[in-house]
Amino acid sequence: MSQLTLLNLDDNYFPEVGSALSNPDGLLAVGGDLSTERLMNAYQRGIFPWFNAGDPLMWWSPSKRCIILCAEFNRNKTFTKFLRKTSFKVTLNKDFESVISHCRLPRKNESGTWIDDQMSAAYNQLHANKLAHSVEVWDNNDLVGGLYGVFINNTFCGESMFSLTANASKTALYALSVYLLKHKVTLIDCQIENPHLMSLGATIISRNDFMTHLSLNKTLENHIDWQTKELNFGEY
Repeated sequence: MSQLTLLNLDDNYFPEVGSALSNPDGLLAVGGDLSTERLMNAYQRGIFPWFNAGDPLMWWSPSKRCIILCAEFNRNKTFTKFLRKTSFKVTLNKDFESVISHCRLPRKNESGTWIDDQMSAAYNQLHANKLAHSVEVWDNNDLVGGLYGVFINNTFCGESMFSLTANASKTALYALSVYLLKHKVTLIDCQIENPHLMSLGATIISRNDFMTHLSLNKTLENHIDWQTKELNFGEY
């Protein structure tokens, strides 16, 4: 039965995702906080926070989940040619704070952003605890693109990305997919579909299928090295 749950600050409880509303699709709960413990409990259960500045905290688990299978990233001929010629350098966890700062800037034709001060602080804390990670794209010494997200249950849950020049965010996502696949991680959670993600090879699965994926991967050992490094991707 669909119902909206009001969370409190006394525990990190979340209701079952099957009780999320159908309109708006996936809205499950409001309230609570953005503590590290609550956020990690949410991600383990296929739930993520998303709300506008000034609104109460809102927690979502949509009935349809947008994902990218790492092995099926759409590297078309144009992008493949770009990768062979680009001078971009891609790094892992080199400048998380700058990435999230760029991601929180309003997009074109948008007056605001959903990444407010408390969201930024919460994910910077996750990064400090080695639970959230960033991918950076550099043109010489300039940060021109990147993304960040949370790694849990052998799944990278992408939160946001930015691009200051053509193909920068696409390069970040592609380099991440290559790196994950080398470590036998098969799936990037993109949460909600948009045309850009679909053009990169994203697909839609049901909430139940996504929850099954999280459950099956819950006990897998994490062999990924999240230390700061340069990601080599050009040969793939």
